[in-house]
Amino acid sequence: MASMTTTPPSFGIMTAPMQVSYDDILRVWQEADAIPQIEHAWLFDHLMPIGGDPEGPIHEGWTLLSALAAQTRRLRLGLLVTSNRFRPPAVLAKIATTVDTVSGGRLDFGIGVGSRPHPPEARREYPAYGLPFAPPAQAVESLGEACALIRRLWTSAGPFDFHGTHHRLTGAFANPKPVQRPHPPILIGGRAAATLRVAAEHADLWNIPGGDIEDCVRRSALLDRYCAEIGRDPAGITRSIHLPVSYDHPETTRAAIAEALTAGFGHIVLGLPAPYPEGVAHWVADELVGKEA
Repeated sequence: MASMTTTPPSFGIMTAPMQVSYDDILRVWQEADAIPQIEHAWLFDHLMPIGGDPEGPIHEGWTLLSALAAQTRRLRLGLLVTSNRFRPPAVLAKIATTVDTVSGGRLDFGIGVGSRPHPPEARREYPAYGLPFAPPAQAVESLGEACALIRRLWTSAGPFDFHGTHHRLTGAFANPKPVQRPHPPILIGGRAAATLRVAAEHADLWNIPGGDIEDCVRRSALLDRYCAEIGRDPAGITRSIHLPVSYDHPETTRAAIAEALTAGFGHIVLGLPAPYPEGVAHWVADELVGKEA
């Protein structure tokens, strides 16, 4: 059984920034920002579409997140999840600090290994953008080092050197620090056992794509075990799940939400398919979140 929590559940939305315009997403986020039942909002981090027209529009996640941070006031916000393969982690730490500053301390820092190599559409991003694609084992090791050095950049009072297997920094220092102290919450996304070991050490939240709830529960129990191995209380990691939304069959989505909550996943991210209907955030609050209250 997944770790249970007495914390009330929180609900958020995810708007994949592909096959949509900036104005489409801004409309949904500003509507959600005025609805207390919706507590967080997310983008994803891809450079080419992974659904729909493969040559269609897609917006860069961190740039868009900063723009949305400047035009909202309440929502916690983040990427579900940023790819550690796309940007050097020290640069990513600086980008994230800037978004935390722009948002007034509302960033949840979501990070993961990056596509490995699914969905297949995501694999083409790397040669298309001249990015290396390390084997999975190396990529997971790189994620662990990235989490360690990003946290250190956010909290270190002075310059430091970092000599890892995959990342090396000399005289590293970052100023300003994030608004949130000691640093923004770290959300690690993924389901592979090796990634769960990284989450046990570094995550404040852990996210898994929904679908097979029994597998999600097994993965959560494995995370518990890895926490126990390093002497960490597994209850210190909030369990988060991404669930796709059906506009035509909200009862299906409500059933998935109830199942996830029963399984111990108290941080629910509802993926909104595009195009977004008018008033979609109010619909989510009334038809999905409100029914679970």
